[in-house]
Amino acid sequence: MRQEERKTIHAAILGAALFLLIQIFRAPLGQIEDKDLILAFYLILGCCTVAFGFAVFAQGWLLFANKLSRARLYTSALFLGVSIFDFLHILSFVGIPAVSSYIDPAQSLWLLTFSRLASALGIVFIFSRSDEQVPVDSKTKVFRNSALLIAFFLTGLVLANLVVPGLAGYAWMETARDLLNMAVLFVYLLGVGIIVYPGNIEKSASLLIIIRALVFFALGQVFFMNLLSVGELDYFFGMLSSGAAYYLLLTGVYRLTLEEPFQEDQQAEARINYLAYHDDLTGLPNRRRLMQRMEEIVIQSENDKSRGFAGLVIMNINHFKNINDSLGHYAGDLLLQLVSQRIGSEVKANEELYSMGADEFAFLMTERTGLENCLVRANELLRLFETPVGLESGEYHISLSLGMSIYPGDGDTAEQLIQNADTAVHNAKEQGVEIRRYIPAMQMKAKERLKLENDLRRALERDEFFLVYQPQVQLESEEIVGMEALLRWNHPKRGLVSPVDFIPIAEESGLIVPIGEWVLKTACLQNKQWQDAGYRPICVSINLSMRQFLQPNLAGKIGAILADIGLDPGYVDLEITESMTLDKETAFDQLNRLKRLGVFISIDDFGTGYSSLHYLKNMPIDRLKIDRSFVSEVMEDSNNAAIVSTITSMAHHLKLKVTAEGVENKEQLNFLRQQHCHEAQGYLFSKPVKAAEFEQAFLKPLLGLPS
Repeated sequence: MRQEERKTIHAAILGAALFLLIQIFRAPLGQIEDKDLILAFYLILGCCTVAFGFAVFAQGWLLFANKLSRARLYTSALFLGVSIFDFLHILSFVGIPAVSSYIDPAQSLWLLTFSRLASALGIVFIFSRSDEQVPVDSKTKVFRNSALLIAFFLTGLVLANLVVPGLAGYAWMETARDLLNMAVLFVYLLGVGIIVYPGNIEKSASLLIIIRALVFFALGQVFFMNLLSVGELDYFFGMLSSGAAYYLLLTGVYRLTLEEPFQEDQQAEARINYLAYHDDLTGLPNRRRLMQRMEEIVIQSENDKSRGFAGLVIMNINHFKNINDSLGHYAGDLLLQLVSQRIGSEVKANEELYSMGADEFAFLMTERTGLENCLVRANELLRLFETPVGLESGEYHISLSLGMSIYPGDGDTAEQLIQNADTAVHNAKEQGVEIRRYIPAMQMKAKERLKLENDLRRALERDEFFLVYQPQVQLESEEIVGMEALLRWNHPKRGLVSPVDFIPIAEESGLIVPIGEWVLKTACLQNKQWQDAGYRPICVSINLSMRQFLQPNLAGKIGAILADIGLDPGYVDLEITESMTLDKETAFDQLNRLKRLGVFISIDDFGTGYSSLHYLKNMPIDRLKIDRSFVSEVMEDSNNAAIVSTITSMAHHLKLKVTAEGVENKEQLNFLRQQHCHEAQGYLFSKPVKAAEFEQAFLKPLLGLPS
């Protein structure tokens, strides 16, 4: 930014220096009498200037046509007219027969005056206002109006000359043109003042370039008004200044409307990625990043059996709550930072430190030779806190409890290893010991999983599945505007089986496809029955699994189901996850086919996946659902609060709806309202309930119909 400020100052100095040099050498410059040479240079400079002007027009008409800002669109339309006027002026001024036979020299100067007046008023109007996105279809309307104005003015110019020949050369018309030229100069200078004021607000680099363009526009206008009296060279220097102004304006508009918004999107994307995978307080990678890293280690170990052991240690600060309660949260936060710094300073090669949230840290050891080696290193971590930690109120002795899981042996997946280490650390705290290694019971768990899969295969035939519905509330009106259909399994012997237990098995075995189709049919049929019963129609949200989403005939299946049931697609919202969009081309094709049905599409658990803002803008989606992991601790964790705020702001910018999941208390609800979140769902409003209970508690009859 400082570099652009220096360039703006240099531009003003350059303009002033040019002004002074011409004043100094005014006499010898005025003696140049080779008019043909001057006109030739004027023609060359003019054509370059017109080329810059048409480039400004093309920038708005051709480049990134699917993402238009008001400033870029209006500037493009403005300089279409300005460039045409300039081009006609140049050709008639230098005496090109095909043009000068219709436009005499006096009219040519009027073209120049109107060109400069239009540019001055247009630039001030456009760049003194805040910019915003405009619909793509407004482009045709704006350029149509611009073309009509250009045609109207040129027609008027020709008719005026036919009705009153030589009108432009009358003395009173010359006086009027001089007054208009003075007004143009005033507007250019006024534009500089309007953009610069107020001076205490930092200007973007693009606006500083626009200011430089206005400086050269004003300098060119001084020459065109013949205020310096250097004879035939007045218009030459005017066109030279105008060429510099047009080039600067082209650069400034590009940066303001294309480059800077693109950079802002990149920064927002980088910010979301950083916040999603780092702890805001300590700056350490967080649980999500640890999950990714552990998955990488598991995959690498499966591919390379010669790799050593990997040890995961979860560390918990003992009696941390007492420090928070007695010394305050500021001291607690400071303690967490000091603990992370002390451990982080001792991290060696093949070791990584993570923040797990609250008072827990994870210490990952890769390439270890065995269990004993991991235990030795864990004891070294404990000894780091034999010396006290200094807080503002004094020095305090703290201790840690450690839980450990080893790969391979204590889990086959990243989630299991982390969960098992976490179980071990809580066991260590309960037993009052410093270190506890997880004791596996993997064989029993494998048998249990196999039996559950066999039962799952017969569950659909035995009608053991049922749906529950959770209301979605519009925060502004507090009305029920939708519901999410959620699958439940009532096992004949086990009772209710958690979706966390059976959904992953259904995904891996492929059973999720017929189960998902049953969910879709059942939810849509229930919604249609409620509508037929006279209840006010609302949208039902249905989750699609990865296997369902990748089916080539998915849109055809859903279309057939909706047609058979007779449900309007506008009352169906299909939820996908970010991971389903990793294959961009396949995802776009599938989403476009689904959108053609007329259904709504949401991205569920947003913020935890890999979505790129660049692709998100072009996706045919309607809504983002913020993952419950961000919402649940939004009042305690500034990192999660910043993520929710950033996602909501980005969604508004992209004209997408935002729904927050997992809202459990009024504080979270008030925060979401402050962020202008559209909708929310969670236990604060209702737990998921069966259809009969949902109908009784939340559905409202249409006006004029009995309840």
